[in-house]
Amino acid sequence: MSREEMLDKVKGTIEELRPYLQMDGGDMEFVEMDENNVVHVRLQGACAGCPGAMYTLKLGVERKLKEVVPEVEAVEAVPF
Repeated sequence: MSREEMLDKVKGTIEELRPYLQMDGGDMEFVEMDENNVVHVRLQGACAGCPGAMYTLKLGVERKLKEVVPEVEAVEAVPF
């Protein structure tokens, strides 16, 4: 899979997951996928300060992204 295809799939998957976060008053925004295939997202709304956000990020978002794009190494939140 080309880098462009990976980025498209990552962005598409994030867009599919956003409504679930929005139902709880949160959101996330794709920032970048670095050269090590680490996806960086910015958590927003209720997710930005939620102590459980890292569980959601790792057990939800990261798991789904790795399922769709196996080349993804990790998902990390970046500060505002």
